[in-house]
Amino acid sequence: MKALVIGAGIGGLAAARGLLAAGHDVEVFEKAPTLRTSGAAFTLWSNGTGILKELAVDLDDLGAGVDYLEQRDSNGRVMLSIHVGHAVRRYGHPNISLPRRRLIERLATELPEGTLSFGRSAATITQDPGGVRVEFEDGEAATGDVLVGADGHHSAVRTHLWGGDPTEPSGWTTWQGLSPVDTEVTRGRTGLMIQGPEGLCGLMPAGAGLLQWWFDFRWKPGDVEPAAPIQELRRRFGHWTAPPVPELLTAVKDEEVEFFPHYGHRIPRTWGKGRITLAGDAAHTMPPTQAQGANQALEDAWALVQVLRNKPADVPEALRRYERARSKRASLIARVAGTEITDKYFPAISRLVPNAIMGPAYTRWLRQISNYLSSS
Repeated sequence: MKALVIGAGIGGLAAARGLLAAGHDVEVFEKAPTLRTSGAAFTLWSNGTGILKELAVDLDDLGAGVDYLEQRDSNGRVMLSIHVGHAVRRYGHPNISLPRRRLIERLATELPEGTLSFGRSAATITQDPGGVRVEFEDGEAATGDVLVGADGHHSAVRTHLWGGDPTEPSGWTTWQGLSPVDTEVTRGRTGLMIQGPEGLCGLMPAGAGLLQWWFDFRWKPGDVEPAAPIQELRRRFGHWTAPPVPELLTAVKDEEVEFFPHYGHRIPRTWGKGRITLAGDAAHTMPPTQAQGANQALEDAWALVQVLRNKPADVPEALRRYERARSKRASLIARVAGTEITDKYFPAISRLVPNAIMGPAYTRWLRQISNYLSSS
């Protein structure tokens, strides 16, 4: 069987590796001229790292391990501590925060020559009972038995299937970066979620002396992105005393900042039609507040490989099984992320929650949103 994958992001590359390992022919088409390595950093939880282990992706030298998440107020007082290492013990797979570009490069490594094509933007998609055909803007075309749209938030494949872009802004935004800032977080295994009425500052170790950092705050559609983002961040958060926020705002530069307004949409029970399906943000765009975007893309890749592994006679039926299996869990995490609950400041509630229950509760939650973990 031949699979065409549109998009060389995390979901597309992971699906390609899995389908190749299952004995299928795969071609991946990316509209950018090279691998897309923007996006600073993210965290892979036990569901994501477990799937990557199955895909034979070596994570030993990537990023930094994370054992705890602490919620603090803008003065630095600890409100809540979550032992996320509890899930590591339960499932046997680590939590790792790492630069996005490192994982993209690692996923692309060892793909057979000719698998990846760049500068290929899908223009027209057609299918019949025997196969699917993609015509690209450069006039070239490709045919296959399956088409996977893993082309992100602005997916051309989703527009073909759904007739438009269903996403809507949530009213929040993330300004993020990945910087060589020497802090206790950078050197440790604890991530911080520092909150106040103004919004949230998140900090995670990313390995090799790098600090993943982000600021979330309310943002209306039409608000103008400032030319000097650090100046704006200092205006909003410069009075916070919780370390290392003052050190961070002094050290980072405008060119290190990436701007990501939050979007989401209702996740349908089925995503595709015929021999065409979706994966990753193309299927379930969601705000990054639950740190599951990359993990859910990997969940899609894993689940897709499961239904196609044995070359099913009825490909469309197999793809609908994949979508139904994934939509329930992806919809759950998308609904929670869409509330922006972790960005909102409820100090009294946070202080009432016993720390001892949070590690086991998080471990159970991770299983609820993971097809991979719930399968074992």
